[in-house]
Amino acid sequence: MLEFLRTLEPQWRMAIIVLVVLALASVVLAVLRRARPERDYRELTARTRSWWIMASVFFAAVGLSNLLSIGFFALMSFWAMKEYITLLETRPADHGALVLAFLCIPVQYVWVAQEWYGMFVIFIPVYMFLGLATRLVLAGETRGFVSSMAQIHWGLMALVFGLSHMSYLLTADANPDLPGVDGRTLVLFLVFVVEMSDVFQYVWGKSFGRRKIIPTVSPNKTWEGLLGGIASTMLVSLAIRFLTPFSVLECLAVVLLVTVAGFFGGAVMSAIKRDFGVKDFGRLIPGHGGMLDRVDSLCFAAPVFFHYLAYFHYD
Repeated sequence: MLEFLRTLEPQWRMAIIVLVVLALASVVLAVLRRARPERDYRELTARTRSWWIMASVFFAAVGLSNLLSIGFFALMSFWAMKEYITLLETRPADHGALVLAFLCIPVQYVWVAQEWYGMFVIFIPVYMFLGLATRLVLAGETRGFVSSMAQIHWGLMALVFGLSHMSYLLTADANPDLPGVDGRTLVLFLVFVVEMSDVFQYVWGKSFGRRKIIPTVSPNKTWEGLLGGIASTMLVSLAIRFLTPFSVLECLAVVLLVTVAGFFGGAVMSAIKRDFGVKDFGRLIPGHGGMLDRVDSLCFAAPVFFHYLAYFHYD
């Protein structure tokens, strides 16, 4: 079996690993429901079913051509931005700027498809920053101007610029010393690490969580959950190191960096939800909320991972 796995492309090996993990999770859930029928496992059941769907969709998207994969990530940014904008208290004067913000999403992903790094890295932080402010001031309404400008541009920075780093990873050249390791495998590694960290933090927090980290923002996040989740993810990541150009020590360091960034991404989104007075950003995924509830950690983790790779592994 091990010999067979070694003959496969890294992304297919990864698909088999995820399939095995999901199958084990389903078996464990079935055993728990039979052994303790008095317990309420509805949330866990919904989460497990959703993971099957999300894993299937994600592997299908990443397994396509780069252009179609980039289109999938653009749709993900669009959906997350839509969920975010829906919660904002916008003014009639903001409508033009909102249209401009949504129009910039395909443009950002065009830079990715063209591998135009210069425009990719400055279009939203510079040109959209200036463009949105200009469009808002032309509307002629000063009341609420600063709030609208800040909210709309922050959404673009996190949900479009931040997430688009995942799609730009797809354009990373293959490493000649590691056959099969390229941008596609790096995206799989990033998503697996971030999502597994969320799962492990949830499990450790539910099982042993006592000391809360930021109770006013996210009362369910505990030090035990965070540290246990990060440590577990670091160990598990070694099993998929074949997706990366990292040594063992570097792999552990990168996973630590990414999981900490992902934690703060989730915490920031939790603060936004509390400010808006909602539990979830949407209802797209049963048991998981909306699209933004699933990619909140990636908004912070993806840029950190991307620029680490760009600095240390790619010219």
